[in-house]
Amino acid sequence: MINGILAAEELIASRVAHTFRTYPKQITAAIAALLLSAGGGAFAVASLGPDAAEIPVKQVFEAVAPSTSFADQIEALDAHSFTLFRTEITRSSDTAEALLQRLGLSDPAAAAFVRGNADARAALLSRPGRTVTAEATQENALKKLSARWIPDGDGGFKRLVVEKTPTGFRARTETDALTPGTRLASGVVRTSLFAATDDARIPDPVASQLADIFSGDVDFRSLRKGDRFAVVYETLDADGQTLRTGRVLSAEFESNGKLYQALWYQEPGQKGGYYRPSGDSLRRAYLSSPVEFSRVTSGFAMRLHPILNSWRQHHGIDFAAPTGTPVRAVGDGTVEFAGTQNGYGNIVILKHHNNQETAYAHLSRVDVKVGQSVSQSQTLGAVGSTGWATGPHLHFEFRVNGEYHDPATIAQQDGGAPITAANRPAFERLALATRTELSAAFSVVQASAD
Repeated sequence: MINGILAAEELIASRVAHTFRTYPKQITAAIAALLLSAGGGAFAVASLGPDAAEIPVKQVFEAVAPSTSFADQIEALDAHSFTLFRTEITRSSDTAEALLQRLGLSDPAAAAFVRGNADARAALLSRPGRTVTAEATQENALKKLSARWIPDGDGGFKRLVVEKTPTGFRARTETDALTPGTRLASGVVRTSLFAATDDARIPDPVASQLADIFSGDVDFRSLRKGDRFAVVYETLDADGQTLRTGRVLSAEFESNGKLYQALWYQEPGQKGGYYRPSGDSLRRAYLSSPVEFSRVTSGFAMRLHPILNSWRQHHGIDFAAPTGTPVRAVGDGTVEFAGTQNGYGNIVILKHHNNQETAYAHLSRVDVKVGQSVSQSQTLGAVGSTGWATGPHLHFEFRVNGEYHDPATIAQQDGGAPITAANRPAFERLALATRTELSAAFSVVQASAD
Protein backbone atom coordinates (compact mmCIF):
# COMPACT_ATOMS: atom_id res chain seq x y z
CA MET A 1 0.00 0.00 0.00
CA ILE A 2 2.83 2.39 0.93
CA ASN A 3 4.52 1.71 -2.42
CA GLY A 4 1.25 2.52 -4.19
CA ILE A 5 0.95 5.84 -2.33
CA LEU A 6 4.57 6.74 -3.16
CA ALA A 7 4.03 5.85 -6.83
CA ALA A 8 0.93 8.04 -6.91
CA GLU A 9 2.83 10.91 -5.29
CA GLU A 10 5.65 10.57 -7.85
CA LEU A 11 3.13 10.55 -10.70
CA ILE A 12 1.45 13.71 -9.39
CA ALA A 13 4.81 15.44 -8.87
CA SER A 14 5.88 14.46 -12.38
CA ARG A 15 2.70 15.86 -13.89
CA VAL A 16 2.99 19.09 -11.88
CA ALA A 17 6.62 19.52 -13.01
CA HIS A 18 5.61 18.87 -16.62
CA THR A 19 2.85 21.48 -16.35
CA PHE A 20 5.27 24.05 -14.94
CA ARG A 21 7.73 23.46 -17.79
CA THR A 22 4.97 23.65 -20.41
CA TYR A 23 3.06 26.69 -19.11
CA PRO A 24 5.54 28.66 -16.95
CA LYS A 25 4.19 32.13 -17.73
CA GLN A 26 0.53 31.19 -17.25
CA ILE A 27 1.18 29.43 -13.94
CA THR A 28 3.36 32.31 -12.67
CA ALA A 29 0.59 34.78 -13.47
CA ALA A 30 -2.04 32.59 -11.78
CA ILE A 31 0.06 32.24 -8.63
CA ALA A 32 0.70 35.99 -8.54
CA ALA A 33 -3.04 36.69 -8.86
CA LEU A 34 -3.84 34.15 -6.15
CA LEU A 35 -1.29 35.68 -3.78
CA LEU A 36 -2.64 39.17 -4.41
CA SER A 37 -6.25 38.13 -3.82
CA ALA A 38 -5.27 36.06 -0.79
CA GLY A 39 -3.38 39.02 0.62
CA GLY A 40 -6.40 41.29 0.18
CA GLY A 41 -8.73 38.79 1.85
CA ALA A 42 -6.40 38.38 4.79
CA PHE A 43 -6.24 42.14 5.24
CA ALA A 44 -10.03 42.39 5.33
CA VAL A 45 -10.44 39.68 7.95
CA ALA A 46 -7.59 41.00 10.07
CA SER A 47 -9.03 44.50 10.12
CA LEU A 48 -12.37 43.20 11.56
CA GLY A 49 -10.92 40.82 14.14
CA PRO A 50 -9.58 41.51 17.66
CA ASP A 51 -6.06 42.75 18.30
CA ALA A 52 -3.66 39.80 18.29
CA ALA A 53 -2.03 41.14 21.45
CA GLU A 54 -5.34 40.72 23.36
CA ILE A 55 -5.81 37.04 22.45
CA PRO A 56 -4.96 34.78 25.45
CA VAL A 57 -2.04 32.40 24.98
CA LYS A 58 -1.99 28.88 26.48
CA GLN A 59 0.89 26.42 26.56
CA VAL A 60 0.03 22.74 26.18
CA PHE A 61 2.52 19.97 27.02
CA GLU A 62 1.85 16.40 25.95
CA ALA A 63 4.13 13.37 25.83
CA VAL A 64 4.30 11.69 22.45
CA ALA A 65 5.47 8.09 22.19
CA PRO A 66 7.17 6.97 18.94
CA SER A 67 5.36 4.29 16.99
CA THR A 68 8.52 2.15 16.99
CA SER A 69 11.63 2.06 19.15
CA PHE A 70 14.91 3.58 18.00
CA ALA A 71 16.44 0.12 17.75
CA ASP A 72 13.56 -1.06 15.57
CA GLN A 73 14.06 1.95 13.27
CA ILE A 74 17.78 1.16 12.91
CA GLU A 75 16.96 -2.46 12.17
CA ALA A 76 14.45 -1.38 9.52
CA LEU A 77 17.08 0.81 7.84
CA ASP A 78 19.61 -2.01 7.86
CA ALA A 79 17.09 -4.24 6.12
CA HIS A 80 17.14 -1.98 3.06
CA SER A 81 20.32 -1.80 0.97
CA PHE A 82 21.15 1.40 -0.85
CA THR A 83 23.69 2.61 -3.40
CA LEU A 84 26.07 5.54 -2.97
CA PHE A 85 27.12 7.57 -6.03
CA ARG A 86 30.40 9.46 -6.00
CA THR A 87 32.34 11.38 -8.65
CA GLU A 88 36.03 12.27 -8.93
CA ILE A 89 38.51 13.64 -11.49
CA THR A 90 41.53 11.52 -12.41
CA ARG A 91 45.03 12.86 -11.69
CA SER A 92 48.32 12.20 -13.44
CA SER A 93 49.74 10.70 -10.24
CA ASP A 94 46.82 8.34 -9.62
CA THR A 95 47.28 4.74 -8.63
CA ALA A 96 44.33 2.37 -8.51
CA GLU A 97 44.27 2.60 -4.70
CA ALA A 98 44.52 6.43 -4.68
CA LEU A 99 41.67 6.87 -7.15
CA LEU A 100 39.34 4.46 -5.36
CA GLN A 101 40.21 6.02 -2.01
CA ARG A 102 39.19 9.49 -3.26
CA LEU A 103 35.94 7.91 -4.43
CA GLY A 104 35.39 6.77 -0.84
CA LEU A 105 35.86 3.10 -1.68
CA SER A 106 37.57 0.52 0.50
CA ASP A 107 37.79 -2.45 -1.85
CA PRO A 108 41.18 -4.18 -2.32
CA ALA A 109 39.69 -6.58 -4.90
CA ALA A 110 38.48 -3.67 -7.05
CA ALA A 111 41.85 -1.93 -6.80
CA ALA A 112 43.63 -5.12 -7.84
CA PHE A 113 41.33 -5.49 -10.83
CA VAL A 114 41.86 -1.89 -12.03
CA ARG A 115 45.61 -2.32 -11.62
CA GLY A 116 45.66 -5.62 -13.48
CA ASN A 117 43.14 -5.03 -16.28
CA ALA A 118 44.72 -3.44 -19.38
CA ASP A 119 41.58 -1.51 -20.44
CA ALA A 120 40.88 -0.14 -16.96
CA ARG A 121 44.51 0.76 -16.38
CA ALA A 122 44.80 2.57 -19.72
CA ALA A 123 41.58 4.52 -19.19
CA LEU A 124 42.03 5.53 -15.55
CA LEU A 125 45.73 5.73 -14.68
CA SER A 126 48.05 8.46 -16.02
CA ARG A 127 45.01 10.07 -17.70
CA PRO A 128 44.42 13.33 -15.82
CA GLY A 129 41.16 15.24 -16.14
CA ARG A 130 38.74 12.38 -16.78
CA THR A 131 35.54 12.27 -14.76
CA VAL A 132 34.93 8.97 -13.00
CA THR A 133 31.63 7.97 -11.39
CA ALA A 134 31.40 5.12 -8.92
CA GLU A 135 28.43 3.27 -7.48
CA ALA A 136 29.22 1.85 -4.05
CA THR A 137 27.46 -0.29 -1.49
CA GLN A 138 26.81 1.01 2.00
CA GLU A 139 29.92 -0.94 3.03
CA ASN A 140 31.94 1.22 0.56
CA ALA A 141 32.57 -1.69 -1.81
CA LEU A 142 32.53 -1.06 -5.56
CA LYS A 143 29.41 -2.04 -7.50
CA LYS A 144 30.06 -0.17 -10.75
CA LEU A 145 32.57 2.36 -12.04
CA SER A 146 32.37 4.33 -15.29
CA ALA A 147 34.58 6.85 -17.07
CA ARG A 148 33.97 8.80 -20.28
CA TRP A 149 36.34 10.68 -22.57
CA ILE A 150 36.72 11.95 -26.13
CA PRO A 151 39.57 10.25 -28.00
CA ASP A 152 41.79 12.38 -30.22
CA GLY A 153 40.48 12.79 -33.76
CA ASP A 154 37.16 11.12 -32.99
CA GLY A 155 33.70 12.66 -33.16
CA GLY A 156 32.23 10.33 -30.54
CA PHE A 157 33.23 9.34 -27.03
CA LYS A 158 34.41 6.21 -25.26
CA ARG A 159 32.94 4.76 -22.09
CA LEU A 160 34.77 2.41 -19.76
CA VAL A 161 32.57 0.37 -17.41
CA VAL A 162 33.95 -1.73 -14.56
CA GLU A 163 31.20 -3.78 -12.93
CA LYS A 164 30.96 -6.30 -10.10
CA THR A 165 29.41 -9.60 -11.17
CA PRO A 166 28.72 -12.82 -9.24
CA THR A 167 31.96 -14.23 -10.64
CA GLY A 168 34.11 -11.13 -10.09
CA PHE A 169 34.81 -7.81 -11.77
CA ARG A 170 34.39 -7.30 -15.51
CA ALA A 171 35.46 -4.38 -17.73
CA ARG A 172 34.15 -3.29 -21.10
CA THR A 173 34.85 -0.33 -23.37
CA GLU A 174 32.04 1.12 -25.48
CA THR A 175 31.83 3.79 -28.18
CA ASP A 176 28.88 6.15 -28.37
CA ALA A 177 27.81 9.43 -29.99
CA LEU A 178 28.14 12.80 -28.29
CA THR A 179 24.98 14.83 -27.73
CA PRO A 180 25.11 18.55 -28.60
CA GLY A 181 23.63 20.78 -25.93
CA THR A 182 23.70 24.23 -24.39
CA ARG A 183 24.32 25.48 -20.87
CA LEU A 184 23.30 28.72 -19.17
CA ALA A 185 25.43 29.99 -16.29
CA SER A 186 25.88 33.19 -14.32
CA GLY A 187 28.03 34.61 -11.57
CA VAL A 188 29.09 37.59 -9.49
CA VAL A 189 32.62 39.01 -9.30
CA ARG A 190 34.13 39.06 -5.81
CA THR A 191 37.83 39.29 -6.66
CA SER A 192 38.47 38.54 -10.34
CA LEU A 193 36.65 37.30 -13.42
CA PHE A 194 38.29 33.89 -13.42
CA ALA A 195 37.68 33.38 -9.71
CA ALA A 196 34.00 34.18 -10.35
CA THR A 197 33.76 31.78 -13.29
CA ASP A 198 35.37 29.07 -11.15
CA ASP A 199 32.78 29.69 -8.44
CA ALA A 200 30.03 29.43 -11.08
CA ARG A 201 31.60 26.19 -12.40
CA ILE A 202 32.08 27.70 -15.83
CA PRO A 203 34.84 25.88 -17.79
CA ASP A 204 38.05 27.79 -18.47
CA PRO A 205 37.64 27.89 -22.29
CA VAL A 206 34.22 29.53 -21.85
CA ALA A 207 35.60 32.07 -19.37
CA SER A 208 38.40 32.92 -21.79
CA GLN A 209 35.89 33.51 -24.60
CA LEU A 210 33.86 35.74 -22.29
CA ALA A 211 36.93 37.88 -21.63
CA ASP A 212 37.74 38.10 -25.35
CA ILE A 213 34.18 39.06 -26.33
CA PHE A 214 34.03 42.03 -23.97
CA SER A 215 37.72 42.95 -24.07
CA GLY A 216 36.98 46.22 -25.87
CA ASP A 217 34.27 47.25 -23.38
CA VAL A 218 35.46 46.01 -20.00
CA ASP A 219 38.83 46.39 -18.29
CA PHE A 220 39.08 42.98 -16.65
CA ARG A 221 42.10 44.05 -14.62
CA SER A 222 40.02 46.54 -12.61
CA LEU A 223 36.66 44.87 -12.09
CA ARG A 224 34.50 45.94 -9.15
CA LYS A 225 33.06 43.71 -6.48
CA GLY A 226 29.46 43.02 -7.43
CA ASP A 227 30.00 43.11 -11.21
CA ARG A 228 28.00 40.25 -12.68
CA PHE A 229 27.69 38.20 -15.85
CA ALA A 230 25.61 35.56 -17.60
CA VAL A 231 26.55 33.31 -20.49
CA VAL A 232 25.00 30.67 -22.76
CA TYR A 233 27.46 28.26 -24.38
CA GLU A 234 27.58 25.06 -26.45
CA THR A 235 28.43 21.68 -24.97
CA LEU A 236 29.13 18.15 -26.15
CA ASP A 237 27.63 15.72 -23.65
CA ALA A 238 28.02 12.02 -22.90
CA ASP A 239 25.37 10.38 -20.74
CA GLY A 240 24.41 13.80 -19.41
CA GLN A 241 28.01 14.71 -18.55
CA THR A 242 29.67 17.58 -20.42
CA LEU A 243 32.95 16.39 -21.93
CA ARG A 244 33.74 19.41 -24.08
CA THR A 245 32.54 22.97 -24.42
CA GLY A 246 32.10 24.89 -27.64
CA ARG A 247 31.32 28.43 -28.65
CA VAL A 248 29.74 31.07 -26.43
CA LEU A 249 26.34 31.77 -28.01
CA SER A 250 25.37 34.84 -25.99
CA ALA A 251 26.59 36.75 -22.96
CA GLU A 252 25.94 39.74 -20.75
CA PHE A 253 28.36 41.58 -18.50
CA GLU A 254 27.39 44.31 -16.06
CA SER A 255 30.35 46.34 -14.84
CA ASN A 256 30.33 49.60 -12.91
CA GLY A 257 26.61 50.01 -13.55
CA LYS A 258 26.88 49.57 -17.34
CA LEU A 259 25.39 46.57 -19.13
CA TYR A 260 27.12 45.04 -22.16
CA GLN A 261 25.50 42.35 -24.32
CA ALA A 262 26.73 40.11 -27.11
CA LEU A 263 25.40 37.28 -29.25
CA TRP A 264 26.92 35.04 -31.89
CA TYR A 265 25.45 35.37 -35.39
CA GLN A 266 26.56 34.11 -38.78
CA GLU A 267 25.21 35.71 -41.90
CA PRO A 268 24.75 33.29 -44.84
CA GLY A 269 28.02 32.85 -46.70
CA GLN A 270 29.92 35.00 -44.19
CA LYS A 271 32.23 34.40 -41.25
CA GLY A 272 30.31 34.42 -37.97
CA GLY A 273 31.02 36.84 -35.15
CA TYR A 274 29.69 38.56 -32.04
CA TYR A 275 27.31 41.50 -32.24
CA ARG A 276 25.56 43.88 -29.91
CA PRO A 277 21.74 43.66 -29.85
CA SER A 278 21.80 46.78 -32.03
CA GLY A 279 23.54 44.80 -34.78
CA ASP A 280 26.93 46.49 -34.39
CA SER A 281 29.91 44.15 -34.58
CA LEU A 282 31.91 43.41 -31.45
CA ARG A 283 34.82 41.99 -33.39
CA ARG A 284 38.06 43.73 -32.57
CA ALA A 285 41.09 43.93 -34.78
CA TYR A 286 43.10 42.49 -31.87
CA LEU A 287 42.50 40.30 -28.84
CA SER A 288 43.38 41.82 -25.49
CA SER A 289 45.81 39.05 -24.54
CA PRO A 290 48.00 36.58 -26.45
CA VAL A 291 47.82 34.07 -23.57
CA GLU A 292 44.68 32.70 -21.98
CA PHE A 293 44.40 32.68 -18.18
CA SER A 294 47.53 34.60 -17.31
CA ARG A 295 48.40 37.59 -15.16
CA VAL A 296 50.45 40.65 -16.02
CA THR A 297 53.72 40.72 -14.10
CA SER A 298 55.28 43.76 -15.78
CA GLY A 299 53.54 46.54 -17.68
CA PHE A 300 54.49 49.14 -20.27
CA ALA A 301 56.53 51.44 -18.01
CA MET A 302 59.94 52.20 -16.53
CA ARG A 303 61.25 49.30 -14.46
CA LEU A 304 64.39 47.92 -12.89
CA HIS A 305 65.68 45.39 -15.40
CA PRO A 306 65.92 42.00 -13.63
CA ILE A 307 69.17 41.01 -15.40
CA LEU A 308 70.92 44.29 -16.27
CA ASN A 309 69.97 45.76 -12.84
CA SER A 310 69.32 49.22 -14.30
CA TRP A 311 66.20 51.33 -14.84
CA ARG A 312 64.90 51.01 -18.39
CA GLN A 313 61.70 51.50 -20.32
CA HIS A 314 59.84 48.19 -20.59
CA HIS A 315 58.55 48.20 -24.18
CA GLY A 316 55.87 45.57 -23.72
CA ILE A 317 53.79 43.57 -21.26
CA ASP A 318 54.92 40.39 -19.54
CA PHE A 319 52.36 37.63 -19.01
CA ALA A 320 53.19 34.99 -16.42
CA ALA A 321 52.30 31.46 -17.54
CA PRO A 322 53.77 27.95 -17.25
CA THR A 323 56.20 26.69 -19.86
CA GLY A 324 54.30 25.13 -22.75
CA THR A 325 51.22 27.36 -22.44
CA PRO A 326 49.95 28.09 -26.00
CA VAL A 327 50.62 31.58 -27.36
CA ARG A 328 48.06 32.88 -29.84
CA ALA A 329 48.05 35.59 -32.49
CA VAL A 330 46.06 38.58 -31.25
CA GLY A 331 45.07 39.48 -34.80
CA ASP A 332 45.17 38.45 -38.45
CA GLY A 333 48.59 38.95 -40.02
CA THR A 334 51.67 37.55 -41.72
CA VAL A 335 54.73 36.10 -40.00
CA GLU A 336 57.54 38.60 -40.56
CA PHE A 337 60.10 36.86 -38.32
CA ALA A 338 60.26 33.47 -36.57
CA GLY A 339 63.51 32.55 -34.88
CA THR A 340 66.00 33.79 -32.27
CA GLN A 341 66.92 37.40 -31.46
CA ASN A 342 69.41 38.23 -28.68
CA GLY A 343 67.65 38.89 -25.37
CA TYR A 344 64.24 38.03 -26.83
CA GLY A 345 65.22 34.38 -27.24
CA ASN A 346 62.76 32.58 -29.52
CA ILE A 347 60.47 35.23 -30.95
CA VAL A 348 57.66 35.56 -33.51
CA ILE A 349 56.88 38.93 -35.09
CA LEU A 350 53.61 39.41 -37.00
CA LYS A 351 52.92 42.11 -39.56
CA HIS A 352 49.38 43.53 -39.46
CA HIS A 353 47.53 46.22 -41.39
CA ASN A 354 48.43 49.93 -41.15
CA ASN A 355 52.13 49.20 -40.44
CA GLN A 356 51.32 47.59 -37.11
CA GLU A 357 53.34 44.73 -35.63
CA THR A 358 53.06 42.41 -32.63
CA ALA A 359 55.97 40.49 -31.10
CA TYR A 360 55.89 37.35 -28.93
CA ALA A 361 59.17 36.61 -27.13
CA HIS A 362 60.92 34.07 -24.82
CA LEU A 363 59.04 31.19 -26.50
CA SER A 364 59.92 27.59 -25.70
CA ARG A 365 58.95 26.61 -29.24
CA VAL A 366 57.90 28.28 -32.51
CA ASP A 367 55.05 26.76 -34.55
CA VAL A 368 54.98 29.10 -37.60
CA LYS A 369 57.28 30.06 -40.48
CA VAL A 370 58.26 33.34 -42.11
CA GLY A 371 55.75 34.39 -44.77
CA GLN A 372 52.93 32.30 -43.31
CA SER A 373 49.49 33.92 -43.01
CA VAL A 374 47.90 33.50 -39.59
CA SER A 375 44.44 34.29 -38.28
CA GLN A 376 43.33 35.72 -34.99
CA SER A 377 43.64 33.17 -32.12
CA GLN A 378 45.91 30.84 -34.14
CA THR A 379 48.70 29.25 -32.07
CA LEU A 380 52.14 30.70 -32.80
CA GLY A 381 54.19 28.79 -30.24
CA ALA A 382 54.42 28.21 -26.51
CA VAL A 383 55.50 30.13 -23.41
CA GLY A 384 59.10 29.59 -22.36
CA SER A 385 62.10 31.27 -20.75
CA THR A 386 64.57 31.60 -23.64
CA GLY A 387 66.75 34.69 -24.03
CA TRP A 388 67.05 37.14 -21.14
CA ALA A 389 64.25 35.66 -19.05
CA THR A 390 64.49 34.84 -15.36
CA GLY A 391 61.47 32.52 -15.51
CA PRO A 392 58.74 31.28 -17.85
CA HIS A 393 56.62 34.12 -19.22
CA LEU A 394 55.59 35.75 -22.48
CA HIS A 395 56.96 39.17 -23.41
CA PHE A 396 54.44 40.83 -25.75
CA GLU A 397 55.01 44.02 -27.77
CA PHE A 398 52.86 46.24 -30.00
CA ARG A 399 54.60 48.49 -32.53
CA VAL A 400 53.24 51.09 -34.98
CA ASN A 401 55.61 52.31 -37.72
CA GLY A 402 58.45 50.83 -35.70
CA GLU A 403 57.56 52.71 -32.50
CA TYR A 404 56.53 50.97 -29.29
CA HIS A 405 52.97 51.46 -28.02
CA ASP A 406 51.26 50.24 -24.88
CA PRO A 407 49.80 46.79 -25.72
CA ALA A 408 47.02 47.39 -23.17
CA THR A 409 45.35 49.67 -25.74
CA ILE A 410 45.46 47.15 -28.56
CA ALA A 411 41.94 45.72 -28.06
CA GLN A 412 40.28 49.10 -28.61
CA GLN A 413 40.49 48.94 -32.40
CA ASP A 414 37.29 47.93 -34.19
CA GLY A 415 37.50 45.18 -36.78
CA GLY A 416 34.01 44.20 -37.97
CA ALA A 417 31.00 45.46 -39.96
CA PRO A 418 27.40 45.68 -38.66
CA ILE A 419 24.56 43.31 -39.62
CA THR A 420 23.32 43.93 -43.15
CA ALA A 421 19.77 45.15 -43.76
CA ALA A 422 18.80 41.88 -45.45
CA ASN A 423 19.65 39.85 -42.34
CA ARG A 424 18.28 42.34 -39.82
CA PRO A 425 14.86 40.59 -39.24
CA ALA A 426 16.43 37.18 -38.52
CA PHE A 427 19.05 38.79 -36.29
CA GLU A 428 16.46 40.71 -34.27
CA ARG A 429 14.44 37.54 -33.63
CA LEU A 430 17.57 35.86 -32.32
CA ALA A 431 18.44 38.92 -30.22
CA LEU A 432 14.99 38.89 -28.60
CA ALA A 433 15.30 35.20 -27.64
CA THR A 434 18.82 35.83 -26.33
CA ARG A 435 17.71 38.67 -24.06
CA THR A 436 15.03 36.43 -22.55
CA GLU A 437 17.56 33.68 -21.75
CA LEU A 438 20.12 36.01 -20.24
CA SER A 439 17.49 37.88 -18.25
CA ALA A 440 16.52 34.59 -16.63
CA ALA A 441 20.16 33.90 -15.75
CA PHE A 442 20.58 37.36 -14.24
CA SER A 443 17.45 36.81 -12.14
CA VAL A 444 19.10 33.75 -10.62
CA VAL A 445 22.22 35.79 -9.81
CA GLN A 446 20.15 38.52 -8.18
CA ALA A 447 18.15 36.01 -6.13
CA SER A 448 21.36 34.40 -4.90
CA ALA A 449 22.81 37.79 -3.95
CA ASP A 450 19.66 38.75 -2.02
